[in-house]
Amino acid sequence: MAGSTIKELLDAVDNSLKIEGGKVRVTDPAKLRQKIYRLAEISALESGEKQGLARYLTRAAALDMGIIPASIHDLYMARGRGEVPLTFTVPAINLRMLAFDSARVVFRVAKGVDAGAFIFELARSEMGYTNQRPSEYTTSVLAAAIAEDFRGPVFIQGDHFQVSLKRYGTEPDKEVQAVKDLMKESVAAGFFNIDVDTSTLVDLTKPSVPEQQVLNTGLSAKFTSYLRTLQPAGVTISVGGEIGEVGGRNSTEEELRAYVEGYKKDLAKEGAGLTGLSKISIQTGTSHGGVALPDGTIAKVKVDFDTLKRLSKVARTEYGMAGAVQHGASTLPEDAFGKFVETETCEIHLATGFMNMFFDRLPEALRNEMYAYLREKQASERKSDMTDEQFYYKVRKNAVGPFKAQSWTLPASVKEQISKDWETQFAKLFHLLGTKGTRQYVEKFVKPVVIQPNIKDYLGEAAGIENVADLAD
Repeated sequence: MAGSTIKELLDAVDNSLKIEGGKVRVTDPAKLRQKIYRLAEISALESGEKQGLARYLTRAAALDMGIIPASIHDLYMARGRGEVPLTFTVPAINLRMLAFDSARVVFRVAKGVDAGAFIFELARSEMGYTNQRPSEYTTSVLAAAIAEDFRGPVFIQGDHFQVSLKRYGTEPDKEVQAVKDLMKESVAAGFFNIDVDTSTLVDLTKPSVPEQQVLNTGLSAKFTSYLRTLQPAGVTISVGGEIGEVGGRNSTEEELRAYVEGYKKDLAKEGAGLTGLSKISIQTGTSHGGVALPDGTIAKVKVDFDTLKRLSKVARTEYGMAGAVQHGASTLPEDAFGKFVETETCEIHLATGFMNMFFDRLPEALRNEMYAYLREKQASERKSDMTDEQFYYKVRKNAVGPFKAQSWTLPASVKEQISKDWETQFAKLFHLLGTKGTRQYVEKFVKPVVIQPNIKDYLGEAAGIENVADLAD
């Protein structure tokens, strides 16, 4: 069966690929750039052997073209040592819908400004409601890099690999294992950057800050140790930690120090010489997705930039990390983005703003169909004082996965308009975040290792969809 399926897939890309001695070779790069969308589409919409082989072929073809999944760890460590200027903030972009098309836009913008320091990421929660497993996400990103003729390291990140407080409270071992299983699946798919998020377990009822952080530091260390057993030879996975849930109260220096000091002690217990964190996520006043007002507009948020700058400096100068990470940034006003560079923020996470643009530009008939689906399936999420606009804004992300096929088959004119508007927005953000010219720093400090994919990782049983309603994006 595999032989005939492979022939079908090679035909889909006009035989611009061939397999020699068990290795995938690109024989016609120009033709592959024109046809690679077919493998991305099969990866997103098909199932079973055909889907798995499309993903395998895409990753192998990308490697043959010099497109290499990589860790940003060494660049971040160089920043912590003061060897990289603090003139840019790395955008980490969550592609929830039309991942292939939106990744093409990102690569196109990056090439235009010679940027290399940018990340594609997907959270544990997003994998559920967008119906994208790690190997599908990697396929969309790498296929987009092929289509745009981008070469070099590509940073793909697991965002908020978060422990559910509810599930940890009833079955802690099972919940920890679920996160470990996701880590294993993700690393196999080329996610060499993982944000460990056990901040859900911070217990503010404890009398001292170190005591509040005990579960957070202990599990962060255990997950880091586990990731070090998964990383391929020559790769140091970039691991991020988090000291407080986004949407909660703002973080403090005391919390950062308590977390990092506790983490270092707990990591030492896991084994001598284990590499620790490259960055740390903090809370500065934002929330994931923003807060919708009754008329559907987004409430203005006051970001505590003083806290961001102070904690970034502590993380960098005292602990050798790249600095602090800002979550929930995409719905902020544009004039805020330049301040992230001013406050020496090492990384910001962007997601909801681009999803909002997608929904706003959908054909009305499809959007109405999605909203009808949400009224039925997400009715329990509606509070009595919510307007329609607030309800749809809160829950519409849950229509992304169920309507993935309809998104892929949108009229070309609609997809072109969405991509055009995304490109305008990405270009603005890359400019404001100072990413222009950052390829030079990536090339200096990141030495990507070619890790050939294992076909068994692509033809095994598909992972089930998790219930991720209580996890952060």
